[in-house]
Amino acid sequence: MDAGLAVAIALAIAFALTNGFNDAANSIAAVVATGAATPFQAIVLACVFNLLGPLLLGAAVANTIGGIVTVAPSVANQVIGGGLVAAVAWNLATWSRGLPSSSAQALVGGLVGAALTEGGVGAVNWGGFTHGRPVGVLGTLVSLAISPPLGALSALLVIRALRRMGRRATRRWAMPVRGGQWATAAALAFSHGANDAQKAVGVIAALLLANGRIATLAAPTWVIVLCAGALTLGTALGGWRIIRTVGRGIYRFQMIEGLASTGASAGVIFGASLLGAPISTSQVVASSVVGVGGGRWRWRHVHWEVVGQIGVAWLITLPATACLAAGVYALWSWVA
Repeated sequence: MDAGLAVAIALAIAFALTNGFNDAANSIAAVVATGAATPFQAIVLACVFNLLGPLLLGAAVANTIGGIVTVAPSVANQVIGGGLVAAVAWNLATWSRGLPSSSAQALVGGLVGAALTEGGVGAVNWGGFTHGRPVGVLGTLVSLAISPPLGALSALLVIRALRRMGRRATRRWAMPVRGGQWATAAALAFSHGANDAQKAVGVIAALLLANGRIATLAAPTWVIVLCAGALTLGTALGGWRIIRTVGRGIYRFQMIEGLASTGASAGVIFGASLLGAPISTSQVVASSVVGVGGGRWRWRHVHWEVVGQIGVAWLITLPATACLAAGVYALWSWVA
């Protein structure tokens, strides 16, 4: 295997791993923070369903990510590799501060920055929507912009519905709520694997296609398993910083609120995965936590300083990773 291709694939796996640091932890943050499951139980749950998601739900997200840049095969390793270096560096920087940043934004910003440096605006598939499905950069950015408010609104509606249903509930209500948290956490991990693991899968598929290893963007099964495994490993190794921020830093919720947050988030991410929309699990889950606070008329209990820090990280992700990737691509091309 060509050395450049091997390095780029290794960077894609590193991206999936650091994505697990940032995003996969969100699928189990609520179930751990509310005490519905122990950390070990939650990790096992996330491992199983993160692996199942990309294997069973299809490759729509991978196809969207794989088509973001349109560069010549001779420079594909440098362009995609430069974008991945930027995304990995950003994931690590935000993880070290416990901020649930968007790995999807980091990846898109990195790929676009490197592609623009190599071939100008023509090297980027700007896209939009085709038959209701997102295509290219614009389709991805619209999906990323819509998903957080949708997550907040969904959580707000779900918590109000659950409160109405449980208005006269006794202590027996606790058991089904605990079971519901397990079910929704599993659904969220499944949806997250289908969406986020497929981002790394799409990148590797684009690399293999450019290097003549495959004939279409359909990735081999070993790529899907490898990326899903790296994503899950990232949860186990580094996700606890993000769990503390999402589970306790934004808003301290109880079991019924954790059920509303994970259930609403799972629904939004599952739908996006079916459409092939690469969205941010971090953004959806964090927004759903805010929505839960609003749904119980407890806006004052939301830690807005933490929300503001997360918001600033989201705003600067695209330009920061684009600039970093441009520099990495220039250095890689010079060395090569």
